[in-house]
Amino acid sequence: MSTGANPTLPPGPRLPRPVQTLGWVTRPMAFMERCQQRYGDTFTLRIQNEGQWVFLCDPEDVKRVFTGDPNLLRAGEANAILGPVVGSRSVLLLDEPEHMTHRKLMLPPLHGERMQSYGELMLDVTREEIERWPLGEPFALWPRMQAITLEIIMRAVFGITDSEHLSSLRGLLRSMLDWTTDRRQLGLMAVLGPQRIERREAFRQLMDPIDEAVIAEIRDRRESPDLASRQDILSMLVQARYEDGSPMSDRELRDELITLLVAGHETTATSLAWALERLLRHPQKLDRLREEAAAGVDTYTEAVVKETLRLRPVLPIVLRRLAAPMQFGGYQIPAGASVAPCIYLMHRREDVYSQPQQFRPERFLEAEGGRAPGTYTWIPFGGGVRRCLGASFAQFEMARVLQSVLGELDLRATEQRSERAVRRAITFTPDRQAMALVKARRSYSPSSPTAIGELAGTLG
Repeated sequence: MSTGANPTLPPGPRLPRPVQTLGWVTRPMAFMERCQQRYGDTFTLRIQNEGQWVFLCDPEDVKRVFTGDPNLLRAGEANAILGPVVGSRSVLLLDEPEHMTHRKLMLPPLHGERMQSYGELMLDVTREEIERWPLGEPFALWPRMQAITLEIIMRAVFGITDSEHLSSLRGLLRSMLDWTTDRRQLGLMAVLGPQRIERREAFRQLMDPIDEAVIAEIRDRRESPDLASRQDILSMLVQARYEDGSPMSDRELRDELITLLVAGHETTATSLAWALERLLRHPQKLDRLREEAAAGVDTYTEAVVKETLRLRPVLPIVLRRLAAPMQFGGYQIPAGASVAPCIYLMHRREDVYSQPQQFRPERFLEAEGGRAPGTYTWIPFGGGVRRCLGASFAQFEMARVLQSVLGELDLRATEQRSERAVRRAITFTPDRQAMALVKARRSYSPSSPTAIGELAGTLG
């Protein structure tokens, strides 16, 4: 351990960089666990085209990252690998002060009353989808959750009601989302780097039609006579203004819309699949969620959402690139390296979570001896000024979809054996895609508007 003035990296595997990259891409959970067991809560990995990543698993180090100066802990630079898809003007790739300027414009549609207004949309989309599920036949829940969350985010973002128009745009966006969730493409990105990927002809053939369609949607919306009365996110962002009174440019809007679609679809769909996978193997917990939701009580649903995000976080780490040397874990980390608060390992600390490998939503219920999630120990959405913009929206959406699915269907697991987490591009998904079958359909009345509002207020 070094506490001197000379920057030095914590220990880590001595394997060649390509071999470490392969381990990170193919078996990330086992790789992280072995490193923590051998090197402790602070260790270094060397990733192709990414420099050095210093993993942080101690709550105090994570707190220092999330409360530190964002001008020194630069998330935008660390997220550069996402640039070919989300674009250079995405809030994910901007650093201060531009990041905060964009964040202020993006936040209102995803919180509070604006967010609550999408509750009925979420229920409607879910009902439309589950009506098509087969009775008594095994099927995979994960792609069905993808269908639900894509439809919700598309309708919420674009506000399109014409079915033909919606179908055309859905097809384009589906091709992009399939590319971003393909593990082979992640490997190619790691080898070539984002700049070379962006210049590839095959990638341009994928993205150019999507860019043209989204830009056309933006320009059409600017000229819409009913713009002021529309409630979709695109219409709100078109009307948003910077402090000097200027609107977002077409390119800025394109990048932020793609960011919402990419970030708001795959991650929520995967979290929903994990929630159902866990509940189906804990039938007493499933029954409790269903009974309390039918009675208009949402606290257990909220606890299930939080516990799912703890036990099965969709993303394993968040990254910050250092603009100057900083000390973490007793090491003076050099400028240019990235620090990586590790969501996956933090959520498995036995000194923070009793029996961390078990699925126990009750740990978040104060009435049963639980406690509220810790700001720096429950971090599925990151933290600080870079905490995920859609965190409240995602949790609200998960709650509404779970209540609808479990309230209207009698679902069963196809086998008792739990599903393993495997990498699908940057997310961790169930290895058998959350297999289930519908035993029966039931009538269900969703929670009262009052209860829905209370849940949204709690999550917001």
